[in-house]
Amino acid sequence: MTGSLVTLLLVVVTALILRWRRPAWYWMTFGVTLAALRVAVRYASVMDACGLTVPPARWRLSLARMTNRPVPESRAPRILRLRPTRTGQVLRIKLRPGQDAFDVASATDRLRHSFGMYGVTSRELRSGIVELRMTGYDVLRRVQMPAETGPAAMRIPVALREDGSVHYRDYRAVPHGLTLGATESGKSVYQRNLVAGLAAHDVALVGIDCKQGVELFPLARRFSALADNPDTALELLEALVQHMEDVYQLIRSAQRITVDVPDADIAADIWDLPADIRPTPVVVLVDEVAELALFATKDEEKRRDRIVTALVRLAQLGRASGIYLEICGQRFGSELGKGITMLRAQLTGRTAHRVNDESSANMAFGDIAPDAVLAAIQIPTDVPGIAVSGDSAGGWTRIRAPHTSLRQAVNICNRHADRTPDVPALAAFRPAVAPLASAAAPLTKAAPTTA
Repeated sequence: MTGSLVTLLLVVVTALILRWRRPAWYWMTFGVTLAALRVAVRYASVMDACGLTVPPARWRLSLARMTNRPVPESRAPRILRLRPTRTGQVLRIKLRPGQDAFDVASATDRLRHSFGMYGVTSRELRSGIVELRMTGYDVLRRVQMPAETGPAAMRIPVALREDGSVHYRDYRAVPHGLTLGATESGKSVYQRNLVAGLAAHDVALVGIDCKQGVELFPLARRFSALADNPDTALELLEALVQHMEDVYQLIRSAQRITVDVPDADIAADIWDLPADIRPTPVVVLVDEVAELALFATKDEEKRRDRIVTALVRLAQLGRASGIYLEICGQRFGSELGKGITMLRAQLTGRTAHRVNDESSANMAFGDIAPDAVLAAIQIPTDVPGIAVSGDSAGGWTRIRAPHTSLRQAVNICNRHADRTPDVPALAAFRPAVAPLASAAAPLTKAAPTTA
């Protein structure tokens, strides 16, 4: 008896320590079983308390009266599947007649408390089928990306969502993106994860870093073109516009629209072209867009107008030619001058890290997902990397990218340096890099200290 008590005490102490220090391990060892039991035992009563039940059908009431039986109870949505995951569990339910998916979505906070979970989100899979994703712990406190993320062409896993699923940057679905955030909010880490994910793909990376290249130039071995000042950025953007026009001429020459050509073989963008003549897709990363839009003299104003015009043209026309924009900045409002709001309207993917004021959050989500504005301004300052990601459909979610140091990003880019394509239109902007040193020197964002 004493041995059993000691064993039980050790198990309880181990569970408490794991829950405190290693919540992911606790979930996989103890939490998933306890959570499944809670759902199985409490399901009917919780659904009734949350108003997610419907009264019994009339024929059942009539049958009960005719057979002198007790009145049947209200019915909860039927459980189709309960599947455990590495971060929580997924409950799929079938709604009863008269129920709506919005009723379930509005009750997620009460379901979270009732089932003892950290978070609950819902989404409608199809008519009458709702999926509840429950997380057993704060997955954003210590981000651990799954080993297998299912990468695809131009689809990069960059962060983890608050429901435990992987957040992808899919350029073919969302061609252009905007990333906002205050200083030390996590924009640089998010950008590094993006570059590190793209490094292993057959894509040309083009960088514009007007902070004298301190963010992007350490990754130069994987970039086909780089610019570190507005003058070079203007030349680079106009070269990209010319490259875009050349790609469109290639698509037109390969269309071959005749009666004998099936609809599926008619090329309308680079992905419809045969692989042997398909141009390399280009991802353009702008580190701080305000540096391209600010001006102090007339000459700088003319340069600024040409830069914004080139960016707008690439945003409006670049998708079919395989040119994708990834623009970062601290603010992106109309105070940056004419053409900025036109450019912002073309950037479908929106990601906002911690911002300093509500107007900055409105610049990201005010026109697509107003509910996300409040979530963006509530990001705490002591948790860098937390961001809110939204899309033009009005949906949004909280995400966090895993911490990637500049040294790690440099190593990944160096490892995939052989994948850097030579784009003739961008040859003049190819960064000159020295041979790889035998010893790896540490690289950080901070300036080196002097004695």
